[in-house]
Amino acid sequence: MKGLEGVKIIHYKEAEVKTYLANAPEGVRGRVVIGKDDGAKNFCMRVFELEPGAYTGRHTHDWEHEVFVHSGGGSILRDGKWVPFAMGSAILIPGGEEHQLRNDGSELLTFVCVIPTGVPEM
Repeated sequence: MKGLEGVKIIHYKEAEVKTYLANAPEGVRGRVVIGKDDGAKNFCMRVFELEPGAYTGRHTHDWEHEVFVHSGGGSILRDGKWVPFAMGSAILIPGGEEHQLRNDGSELLTFVCVIPTGVPEM
């Protein structure tokens, strides 16, 4: 739903579910809720949902990104070790650092991920 003067307001579940990797693991859903198609000039905001036991692909890229955990909990691979996080956690992943997130809990893990424009949105 669009508001006045280009302001966008959307419930994240209204955004199309997209595959974020060629071989996305089962139980992972990603949505671009604000991105280049909206005219966003600096950032892209994505929302991911991971079913219990699901995980993102282990990967590295040049850009940093920020993650805010909206619900659920899990762990993130950092320096080869799994570090736990919970609802309300904010995570900075620097560019060049290998990382992977997984849902260690019994409920849906939902997190917001912000990346710079100009890199693949999904």
